This record gives sequence, structure tokens and C-alpha cells, in this order.
Amino acid sequence: MNLMMLLEMAAEGMGDRVAVVSGDARLTFAELFEAAGRAGARLRASDAEHLAILDTSSPALPVGVFAAAWAGKPFVPLNYRLTGTELENLLAQVTPGQLITDAERVESLSGLPGLEVIGRQDYLDSATSAGAESLEREWSMDPDEIAILLFTSGTTGPPKAAVIRHKHLVSYILTSVEFMSAAEDDAALVCVPPYHIAGMAAIASSVYSGRRIVQLPNFSPEAWLELARKEAVTNAFVVPTMLARIVETLEGQGSVDLPNLRALSYGGGKMPQSVIERALELFPEANFANAYGLTETSSTLSILGPDDHRAALTSEDPKVRRRLVSVGQPLPSIEVEIRDEDGKALGPNERGEIYVRGEQVSGEYLGKGSLVLEDGFFPTRDGGSLDEDGYLFIEGRIDDIIVRGGENISPGEIEDVLLEHEAMADAAVVGLPDEQWGEKVVAAVVCKADQSATEAELQQWVKERLRSSRTPESFEFWEELPYNETGKLLRRTVRARLMAG
Repeated sequence: MNLMMLLEMAAEGMGDRVAVVSGDARLTFAELFEAAGRAGARLRASDAEHLAILDTSSPALPVGVFAAAWAGKPFVPLNYRLTGTELENLLAQVTPGQLITDAERVESLSGLPGLEVIGRQDYLDSATSAGAESLEREWSMDPDEIAILLFTSGTTGPPKAAVIRHKHLVSYILTSVEFMSAAEDDAALVCVPPYHIAGMAAIASSVYSGRRIVQLPNFSPEAWLELARKEAVTNAFVVPTMLARIVETLEGQGSVDLPNLRALSYGGGKMPQSVIERALELFPEANFANAYGLTETSSTLSILGPDDHRAALTSEDPKVRRRLVSVGQPLPSIEVEIRDEDGKALGPNERGEIYVRGEQVSGEYLGKGSLVLEDGFFPTRDGGSLDEDGYLFIEGRIDDIIVRGGENISPGEIEDVLLEHEAMADAAVVGLPDEQWGEKVVAAVVCKADQSATEAELQQWVKERLRSSRTPESFEFWEELPYNETGKLLRRTVRARLMAG
């Protein structure tokens, strides 16, 4: 298994199709294949053991992904928002290496030891030059070679490099995507950053299906809508915060005008029920999918599909309606178990830690080994439950569990209840130190623009739906909650700010 196998099939089966659109730049699948060969030759001829990219999305991204696979080197997309010591610490872990970056950073980074720093345009010019040397049409098919190193977001600690081997990502694609399944005019709008697992999976799945990749380097709802209309986008993936802003912008414009949009997937964080309900109303013909996955699992583990969305939206059965905030059912190739603190499997509707097993699951970190257990299951550190029909509900990180007087309290459960209140736009619940109970439950909430609520009102709302021990002792009303660029709530930031208050 090797990622290059996917591109080779696409180049041979649909070489004339446009593979990548980024501004005015366009590459067909055949041109992408040729560019990867030239860039791979440059990589292999160097002393580099890694190919890293520190940049927004551009054609250099897919070229780099496949060039590294062809040359047999790990590809390492880095967070381009990082600067200073944190960035230098990550770069030190991927030396000796080639680093692709924007022209403005080349000079400042060229002094770092063990790095050959290449400007993005210089990299693309050499990769698309007909006279440049290319690799022979062969590559390693060792499934255990490292394809991608992805540094985790670091929301609960320092970033770690998750190891994604060729067998993990390729097995995910082969079991979830059909070759050449996209029509020639299909286009996927990709706006997640390169260092997000969804960005890597989008490249691989779009190439294998034959779908045109339309890149949006910097997200804004206005730019997203403009590009979706210009390129007649049919498919898109967004994180919840992006979808919320798109919905708000469309409601302000009073017109949707996206007749080509057929499929809208979302994931990467908690989706407020009010946002997805409004989105379903705005795009009644679109197929919505909520995808849950982890960096360590090569992307998607479970999906709440289009039929589930429609059934949940229209159902009067509370159990079916509740599925709208689930992440659906596991992929056929994935096994999911909910286990307690002792590792014992739990039954339906019992909360515990989510464990997953499947060929696409890596669970390995560079220099730290694998966390996969002897039975093949990987502990995700996400809390959740499965209902009687196998629908998976996520309740946040296990590390976020609040322990009040010996009782384990899930912040996600309380947040879900708060978001059912008509005035609530967003909510975050955390535990703060308490002398009597060990931890106390507190909340930061955001009200909708035209509505308001009082602390007493919200406390009563929660108390009527959950036991009193789960009612926040205090509330703070904020203009917005802190999220990272991939849509994950920065709970540590919330906790620190509440502590300071």
C-alpha cells in the first residue's frame, strides 16, 4: 500500500480531469502525477528525511503529499499560525528535512539547522518544469512506511506527532470511497487547514474518486460562498464554527443561491443543534453528514448520514430527534466499544470512554510508541455512549470530566441541555477547584444576538432536566467562546479565564 497508488490510478483513468484549483492555478491529475515525480526526485536527491510544509493551502500541498510518498519520506504539514519557540520545537523534530513555506518566511527560517527551506512558488515552478528530473515510475509498497506525521492540536497538552502509515490512510480510502465515483464536474471545496487530518483525507479521497479539489486558503463565510458559487462546488467539508458563520451570513443575505451544492459534511468539534437545524432548513436538498474521527485514526470513524439527518429533523420521537447531535454509526470497517475506568465494556446508554478498532487506526506517536492495546482497540480519550441502535454520542474529552463530591459529571451533557434553551448560542462547562466538593460546575455562555437570559433562569432550566448536582453554580456571559482554527473548543482557555474571574 502507498498513497501513490491512488494518484497513479487517477492519472491513468482520468488524467485530463482537473485535479486541483487554487486561485488561477489548475493542475490535471496527469499534471499532478508528473509534478509529484519531479518534486519527489528533488526530495530524494537531498539529505532530507522529511518533507514539511508550513503554509496555507496551495497546489504545493497535494504535490508535496504525493512527492513524499513517491520518494519514501514522511510528509509533515505544520501549523502555519505558529511562530517562535513552539514552531522551532516542531521543526527540530523533522530535521533533516525540506521545508516548503511562503516567500516571506524563507529568509527567517533558512538559518535553522538541518532544513532546506524552499519558497512555495519556487517549489511549484521546479515541480511543473518539463525539463526537471523525475523519479522512475515505482515506489515502495511497504504498508508500514510512514506516510504522514500530523502534530495534534495540543488542546490538552504539548503537540505530539501522530504517525499515519500508508496502510492506515489507504485502507480508510479503499473502504470508504469508490474509485472514479465522482462526475467530471464534481468539485470539493476544501477550507480546513493542511495540518488537519480532514485536509489530508480530503486530498486522498478526492483524488481516488476523481473529484476536483477547490482550495480556499483562508476561510471567511463571504469568501467561502463566493468561491462555492464561482466553481459550482458540489461537495464541502466545514468545522462547526465555519458552518455557524456561513449560516449567519446566508440569513443576513436572505438568499442561498448555491444550486450545485449536493453534499455538506461537518466535523472536528461539537455542532450546536440550533446551527445544524438552521443549516438543514437553508439547504433542504443537500445531503448532510456529520463525520467523527481523530488524527490518530486517519480521519472518519463514524458518520451520521443524510437520511439520519432528515429523519431526526422531522421525527417527533425524542430518541430519534436526539440523534441529530450524535455522530451516527461506525463505518463497517470500524468496531466501537464504550468501556469504564477498569476497561470493562459497557451496555447501551452507559457513559464511558470510546475505544475503536480497525485497519485505519494508528494510535501511534513519534518517539512515544503505540497506545493500541493487545486486543487491537485504541482508547480515544473521548467520552461517550452508544444507544440501542448503535448511534454514537460524544461527550468531550475524558480529561474534561468534572469530579464533584465523587460524582463524575460530563460537561457535554450539561452543554447540550443549555443549548436547548432558546436564548443560547453557545456554552462551555468546566470544573473549578472547590474546597467542599473537590470541583464545582461553572459555565460560560453566549446568548443569541437578539435574546438574553439570567443566571437564575439558566440554573432552573438545567435543574429541571438534570439532577441538581449538575447545575452550574455560576454563569459568565461572554460575547464568544474560544476555539482553535479546526473548531475545537479551547476548554483550558475557558477554565483559565473563569479561574481568573
